[in-house]
Amino acid sequence: MSPLKDYLKTIANYQIQGDENQKVTQIHFDSRKVVPHPKGGVVYIAQRGTQTDGHQFIASAIQNGANIIVCETLPLEVDPNITWVVVPDSSKALGHFAGQFYDHPSEKLKLVGITGTNGKTTTVTLLHHLFMSLGYPTGMLSTIVNKINNREVEATHTTPDALQLNALLNEMVEAGCEYCFMEVSSHALVQGRVEEIHFTGAVFSNITHDHLDFHHTFASYIAAKKSFFDNLPKTAFALTNIDDKNGLVMVQNSAAQISTFSLRSGSTFKGKILDDSFEGVHVKFNEQELFLRLSGKFNVYNLLAIYGIARLLGIEDEELLPKMSELKSAPGRFQVIPSPTGAIGIVDYAHTPDALKNVLTTIREITQNSAEVITVVGCGGDRDAQKRPVMAEVACKFSNKVILTSDNPRTEDPQQILRDMEAGVPMEFKRNVLTIESRREAIKTACMMLPPNGVLLVAGKGHEKYQIIQKTKHHFDDVEELINHFNAQ
Repeated sequence: MSPLKDYLKTIANYQIQGDENQKVTQIHFDSRKVVPHPKGGVVYIAQRGTQTDGHQFIASAIQNGANIIVCETLPLEVDPNITWVVVPDSSKALGHFAGQFYDHPSEKLKLVGITGTNGKTTTVTLLHHLFMSLGYPTGMLSTIVNKINNREVEATHTTPDALQLNALLNEMVEAGCEYCFMEVSSHALVQGRVEEIHFTGAVFSNITHDHLDFHHTFASYIAAKKSFFDNLPKTAFALTNIDDKNGLVMVQNSAAQISTFSLRSGSTFKGKILDDSFEGVHVKFNEQELFLRLSGKFNVYNLLAIYGIARLLGIEDEELLPKMSELKSAPGRFQVIPSPTGAIGIVDYAHTPDALKNVLTTIREITQNSAEVITVVGCGGDRDAQKRPVMAEVACKFSNKVILTSDNPRTEDPQQILRDMEAGVPMEFKRNVLTIESRREAIKTACMMLPPNGVLLVAGKGHEKYQIIQKTKHHFDDVEELINHFNAQ
């Protein structure tokens, strides 16, 4: 256990009242989790969140046993028996405290962070599979699940809070992991969840309109992503997709060693699609040809990023390419489900306009526009409402028929979400659109409408095995529903 003063060494412009030599025994940012310790040293960090302000619960934390309070502003009445630390930003302070408490585990791993709007989960999941198959003990932090080698740990956020993140990284170190691949969300960057985390490398996949309910403007969203690269040390690598118009913007002013990947122009890691099908894609990466068991241009970008990351981590082609050819799609990411009639079902997590366009474009390219495409799609409640009409418009533009349905309505009225989506349906396409609130009925109806040579895309929820209605999670699995309805035909 280290004394409080060691935790404050990396925090600028703090003020302290009380004993800085007491040893820290616990750290909490939820007052309900605070418990007394016989030696004291119980820290409560009052964060300002989007829903609640932790400063409101300082008295509760003290009552539960906290005797060190880290906050941005002191309460009106200051208990002289408590050690008070005033900092400019409590969320960032949590990162500093968490790193010190777990002895900076990120410095003991080769940690690579992936950021971008689309492709993070697929890239991280496939990297974990790849490096485990190469024989390297590897950790993973993703939207779907966290992994310590082959042990699964439930994931609750795209990027865990700073305490949980350092605890997981520490478990990986203790389990002998050499590498860790993690998704880094824009929320996490703004909220300081990766503060004091040491990255060996950072990767930018792409950026499109998303999360504007949180960031409010696209410029703020870009700035959040860019901050990841701005804070990299010169010892790290930064790998960026230069086919995205913001790809080079991301690495401006970065001290890291910059590499690029592209399907369209000269780059450090250059890719070319030779042939694409539902079974996989034949590509050339830096003059090396290989067949990959994933489909679509968007997946080729993910795989090209993976190739670049592996090469930057020192893996040679002779070892790397055979293992890359064995990789399979992440659950709920362009997951192909054949129907007994010969039709094709696809479940994909696409929940942004750009991701939906990518998936539908891939279907069109593979089928050469010869198949009827039916899309079932919804939009989540309590999330960015601006994209709802755009999602419907994209679905209509690239499909023959569309069924608008519920996603995770959460606390919003599902009918209002559907009305928001209907506003984006082009007038000339209205007769080809159905609105069915029940997701189960929507998928069932689409299966009944699907011709033998057709393709049915069920978009938006992907790997999720639940549907959130109000504040309750109900079991619901798009893959399971699709298989059941196909088999019932």
